[in-house]
Amino acid sequence: MKLYSDERAPSPRRVHLFLDARGIQVPVEAVDLTAGAQLEAEFLAINPDGTVPVLELDDGTRITEVVAICRYLDEIFDGEPLYGRTARERARVLDADHWLEMQGLLAVMEGFRNGAPGMKDRGLPGPTPVVQLPELAERGRQRFERFLDLLDSRLEKGAHNHGWIAGDEFSGADITAWVILEFAGWGLKLHPQPAHRALLDWRSRAAERLRIE
Repeated sequence: MKLYSDERAPSPRRVHLFLDARGIQVPVEAVDLTAGAQLEAEFLAINPDGTVPVLELDDGTRITEVVAICRYLDEIFDGEPLYGRTARERARVLDADHWLEMQGLLAVMEGFRNGAPGMKDRGLPGPTPVVQLPELAERGRQRFERFLDLLDSRLEKGAHNHGWIAGDEFSGADITAWVILEFAGWGLKLHPQPAHRALLDWRSRAAERLRIE
């Protein structure tokens, strides 16, 4: 198998952090997003959506969604899973992960793609040009600021479970949250504030768990 990827982008970043956390090695074929390689005919033949990551299996099957890639690798490799051991644990991780994507990741993407000069006509991912809308950029920023409050509250309420996002153990949902905060930091210049005490505590522990300085 091999992974088509550009680790600098948020979605591939989630997969690479997962691989590192699980100690899994997969061959990587670089797709230079800054050069527009994802929109060239050669790559569109691999993924018509023009997005990375793409996990290509030995039989030619291609998986293009982050959680599907991580779940597949989590199941086929030995070691401590990051998407739960039981049906209940898996459901909790996937539930939290979807919440993070809907409330946080989409907010940052909306703000970044509609506001960054380098994203002109790239209001949405994919090969079809989509005009930027400044109103959506502002809405994305507002949505993300609200997301920080919601995530801080969620973590504060779960403090008795050691303060991880999907329960009492670090999981793939924590990786998703980490990447969302990274993305908002460089893409929107928005960060958790001192009042977000539970979130800041979680970020410190997550950095240690992911071995990020």
